[in-house]
Amino acid sequence: MANVTVTVLARVKAKEGMQDQVRRECLALIAPSRSEEGCITYDLYQSTDDPTVFVFFENWLSREHVEKHLEKPHCQEFDQRTDGMLVGSEEIVFLKKISSL
Repeated sequence: MANVTVTVLARVKAKEGMQDQVRRECLALIAPSRSEEGCITYDLYQSTDDPTVFVFFENWLSREHVEKHLEKPHCQEFDQRTDGMLVGSEEIVFLKKISSL
């Protein structure tokens, strides 16, 4: 079976007063993630309504590439460095495109 491109939305919410530190940690993921095999796009957004909410919008060549990404040292380090700084767990949603232009 051919690889199926997958889109990922990953959402984290910083505790009040921790958004600057969480923002720095999120930004630190960008360069190493973009250089990974299978990464098509890897972008970070911050909510304009709630500055404690950060959303990664990612496109990968396959689900397998995403799984490998989540095991990379920079992802594991993110989890360690943000321990105690987030409200709840990171929310990860896997998507497939069902419409086209």
